[in-house]
Amino acid sequence: MTAHLPPAQAPLAPLRPALAGGLAMALLGAVAFSGKAIIVKLAYRHGVDAITLLMLRMLLALPFFALMAWWAGRAGKGKAVVVLTKKDLLGVAWLGFTGYYLASFLDFAGLAYISASFERLILYLNPTLVLLLGALLYRRPINGFQWAGLAISYGGVLAVFGHEVRLTGANVGLGAGLVFGSAVSYALYLSYSGELVRRLGALRLVGLASCVACLFCIAQFAVLRSWSVLATLDGAVWWLSVLNATACTVVPVVLVMLAIERLGAGLAAQVGMVGPMSTLAMSAWFLDEPLTLWVLGGTVLVMGGVLVCTRGKAPSGGTSTLSKS
Repeated sequence: MTAHLPPAQAPLAPLRPALAGGLAMALLGAVAFSGKAIIVKLAYRHGVDAITLLMLRMLLALPFFALMAWWAGRAGKGKAVVVLTKKDLLGVAWLGFTGYYLASFLDFAGLAYISASFERLILYLNPTLVLLLGALLYRRPINGFQWAGLAISYGGVLAVFGHEVRLTGANVGLGAGLVFGSAVSYALYLSYSGELVRRLGALRLVGLASCVACLFCIAQFAVLRSWSVLATLDGAVWWLSVLNATACTVVPVVLVMLAIERLGAGLAAQVGMVGPMSTLAMSAWFLDEPLTLWVLGGTVLVMGGVLVCTRGKAPSGGTSTLSKS
């Protein structure tokens, strides 16, 4: 007698490899994104500044982003080419400025004053900022459950902030403010990117907006620094920048987008919760940053609060909050 699976269970078997692959991609992407702060902190030990370091990262990543935008914009089977209109170009320019250039610059600048683990916690507030911007810009209601999540997550950040001040001094406020500004800038990108994501596709939009950000970073360096500075840089800064541009920028963007295709934005974002924990581990291992109960407790509060805020409802905007470069 041949056994038959119930109808509800029959489709599950072929989905398992895709699910496992999607989970692995989301996990690796979150860890790779988290490594960016570690590389930046290591590079700062060699006397390089934020403007130069960011320019190197984006200059080296630019060919990959251009290839990504071209690849995603090709015509395929049953797929017509979406021609960019003037409105599209203006939208891409604005999103590239806010979501990738400004957010990245503020992030790099803030990392000069705070620990990598605290930086990652502040950036992990993105879903809460998208929630608050939705209420402010689009009059979307925030329920009591979500208010509780907001209180928990920001309470965790304040706990770690107090701990950082005792360890490193007054400049923590400046660093935290810069990184929080980075998180707000990226939340604006997420809040306004929905229409363009639906029109152009997530991968093409990320590629185009990142190319715009690369050009902004290169122009900023050209105006504020001299190209002769590059000849004086320590060799370690160059290979750290190559690693930052590839393994911690381009590769995780692709991995997370592929994971979203297989898992959906909600589940991919939940897997991304490994990001702050991986930053804690890498900070302690590579940077000798203290891993205290205060930091661990604050991290748990922030992650728990964000999970409460987003439970059952993905952040608006059409792209995952994991895609923070």
